[in-house]
Amino acid sequence: MTSSPTTSTSSLRATPQPSGRREPLAAKVPEITALFWVIKVLTTGMGEAASDGLGEASLVLGGLVGVGGFVLALWLQLRSDRYHAPTYWFCVSMVAVFGTMVADVLHVATGLSYYVTSAFYALLVAGLFAWWRRAEGTLSIHHIDTRRRERFYWATVLATFALGTAVGDLTGLTMHLGFLAAGLLFLAAILVPLAAWRLGVNGTLCFWAAYVLTRPLGASFADWIGKEHEIGGGLGFGDLNLTGLLVLAIALLVTWAHRSGHDVQRPIPVDAEA
Repeated sequence: MTSSPTTSTSSLRATPQPSGRREPLAAKVPEITALFWVIKVLTTGMGEAASDGLGEASLVLGGLVGVGGFVLALWLQLRSDRYHAPTYWFCVSMVAVFGTMVADVLHVATGLSYYVTSAFYALLVAGLFAWWRRAEGTLSIHHIDTRRRERFYWATVLATFALGTAVGDLTGLTMHLGFLAAGLLFLAAILVPLAAWRLGVNGTLCFWAAYVLTRPLGASFADWIGKEHEIGGGLGFGDLNLTGLLVLAIALLVTWAHRSGHDVQRPIPVDAEA
């Protein structure tokens, strides 16, 4: 959902912590524009393709890139005191790779069906939302401006990636829809929160509904393009080939966003959105 909040800078919080570390000066996530959604979907597809491609090439390499990249990216993001597009989107990208690996490992290691793992991650996401809302009083994307809220945010983002991976495989493989049909299904589904937002439904609720759906949307189309035809009706382009193209596209869009400042949030009052 696109928004353009405006207000005075008096609503910014910058309370020093006992440890000497500063709170963020402003929301540490981008403004929600069309560009945000495009990059977000690209990162979901890239995470799916990269995780599968690296896992097939070398489990050790995949583990090093997935786990090591995730730890590095999250450390860089959390140590910053303001939004920085390259750092933020690097973190999202590595969460996409790591979240896919987490979902796949749970399915393979335990033998649980995608129905069970999808239900498990759905409950996990719901629990994180409830905990976050109870602790902070808001789930608004415009108020990721304290260390604790940022930790809630990234924990929830990681859980949504794992959920989306499981649901995407559930629809494309277990339910035998094929990846293209599954992608089209999620494309139609993501229009629902967009229409609801336009009709006046709470913007925060609509945002998170759409955010969760971007994962199976991007992953389904990535699988359709990258996988062989025998696997969900794929086109056989190759997971690592697709990863390279998506990384390039993400890098170009993030570079433009960073240089233009197009996606930097403007502060809004604390009580403006729940």
